[in-house]
Amino acid sequence: MSRDESRDLRHKGTSTDAPEDAAKDRLLVACLCAEWCTACREYRAVFDQLAMEHPDLRFLWIDIEDSSALLDPVEVENFPTILIAEGDRPRFFGAITPQREVLLRLIAAHRVGAMSHDAIGSEIDGLLTRLQDIAD
Repeated sequence: MSRDESRDLRHKGTSTDAPEDAAKDRLLVACLCAEWCTACREYRAVFDQLAMEHPDLRFLWIDIEDSSALLDPVEVENFPTILIAEGDRPRFFGAITPQREVLLRLIAAHRVGAMSHDAIGSEIDGLLTRLQDIAD
């Protein structure tokens, strides 16, 4: 995937004027969904609203069908699946119920880096590196 193509994956609420190092230090909230999924399509409005309310965070909406090469070897089987990361450290990866309050609680819990990096898995490290590249 080219750098120009990956820019299309960037969430419209993400600031692009921050220096690269500063941007990578901000909490990343990535939602992995599929266009064919009704719950994902409905959840998109919630995700977009949260991105606008939290400009200090980086939000990415990733369609797993359009971005399969980016996700490989990570399997996403339930939707929405959320990845929360701080810098190059994944903090949370898993499916959540598609409710605003659930994501808000996750964001609040992981702002301080409460979860151990070792609990997530090495394949998520690779996914995070690829997402960091397109989020900058």
